[in-house]
Amino acid sequence: MLRQSGKITALYCRLSRDDELQGDSNSIVNQKAILSKYAKENQFSNTTFFVDDGYSGTNFNRPSWSELLERIENGEVATLIVKDMSRLGRDYLKVGFYTEVLFVEKGVRFIAINNGIDSANQQDSDFTPFLNIIKNTRHLGGVNC
Repeated sequence: MLRQSGKITALYCRLSRDDELQGDSNSIVNQKAILSKYAKENQFSNTTFFVDDGYSGTNFNRPSWSELLERIENGEVATLIVKDMSRLGRDYLKVGFYTEVLFVEKGVRFIAINNGIDSANQQDSDFTPFLNIIKNTRHLGGVNC
């Protein structure tokens, strides 16, 4: 089992109203199943879900996201796992700040399962900012997500 010295493994889910139109692939239930399976298979312990249902990825004023950030700031989070980068948000500058600055400063390992991103792997970390820009630029073509 991965040692985390009493810290939590945060499993973050977000679903916007527009995501709901795409069906079950992005549903909260589906995201939770993917995150739970990944955490179990990779021996992450002390998992805690943070769920924002019905919130746009362009809005970072989300209740569970705010709670998660507070816990990160307080040094309570060892690892943050999301289904994919877009679950964090759709503003590449803010997402980049979290993944490249805040998480690094606070020692939080970041994993985006479907994107193959794991900040514990230096090659993945080097590619994360570019993936973030590509995903968000492509998606924001007039769609409120």
